[in-house]
Amino acid sequence: MSGDRLAGLLDEYAELERRLADPTIHGDQATARRVGRRFAELTPLYKAAGELEQARADLAAARELAAEEPSFTAEAESLAAALPALEARLAELLIPRDPHDGKDVILEIKAGEGGEESALFAGDLLRMYLRYAERHGWTTEVLDAQDSDLGGVKDVSLAVKAKGVPEGGNGVWSRLKWEGGVHRVQRVPVTESQGRIHTSAAGVLVLPEAEDVDVTIDPNELRIDVFRSSGPGGQSVNTTDSAVRITHLPTGIVVSCQNEKSQLQNREQAMRILRARLLANAQEQADAAASDARRSQVRTVDRSERIRTYNFPQNRITDHRIGYTAYNLDLALAGELDGVLDALAEADRSARLAGETELARR
Repeated sequence: MSGDRLAGLLDEYAELERRLADPTIHGDQATARRVGRRFAELTPLYKAAGELEQARADLAAARELAAEEPSFTAEAESLAAALPALEARLAELLIPRDPHDGKDVILEIKAGEGGEESALFAGDLLRMYLRYAERHGWTTEVLDAQDSDLGGVKDVSLAVKAKGVPEGGNGVWSRLKWEGGVHRVQRVPVTESQGRIHTSAAGVLVLPEAEDVDVTIDPNELRIDVFRSSGPGGQSVNTTDSAVRITHLPTGIVVSCQNEKSQLQNREQAMRILRARLLANAQEQADAAASDARRSQVRTVDRSERIRTYNFPQNRITDHRIGYTAYNLDLALAGELDGVLDALAEADRSARLAGETELARR
């Protein structure tokens, strides 16, 4: 079965290579990027298959020579010893990957219970992700935001994009998909006069940004309302009805945007968020229908669970899903998140390998 899958993927790689060599594809940038992204996803598999094939050919030649000249025996043994690692690498690459790993994301942060302290923490999370994106050379765009009175954020939608085609097809989603859930903070709020530690939380939702080919939206299934934007404290920040609220009638999903002064711009931003939410909604339905096949995925944990705690007095960050703890909260908030994200990715990789092994035994 794995041999058939490998052959099929190598055929797909060859076809993608042929398409990218055709100059006409670059007349459609969306198609070119999609094909290039898939080509990048398959490149590590193509290289691993080639290395394994070459190693097996070298081993066969060395054994043939060793039969006539014993001095080649050591070389044959060395080549044979290297094969298991190459086979394991190829087997890992053959495990079906997350189909959204190459995508950009729309990240939403919402303040929870806790009033201004929760909004301030939501602002801390926003800055953390902005700094992490900057470290990775990604571009960011605030699509919509509602600020709080003390400088935090009540609700913010942020688009995060990789520049060009990401290496190995590992885009923004492959790193930030772990961040969805409830993030809890333990610290002394700026509004606390007696120095007591309080606990509050903010919710993070990470959505793969949908392309037009991913989601088809019937304009007749949309209700679009316009209203006047307002800022903190209800102050009018706009004298025209430029804010936009879009309701997708079949699903009941509602998206509002009021960040821009132009109604058209707000409508475009709202549609981007709506497409991402509809893609996520379709994926959740597919996951539910195939829950047995996806049971090993770390990211299928209940999003309502508290996934992470940020403890300021101890400078501690703890991810509850995998038992990860580090005492470098200050660095994490400065954008150094790779420690916890690497641990989550490794836990997912191990779970997928274990799941594949279990399925192979059946």
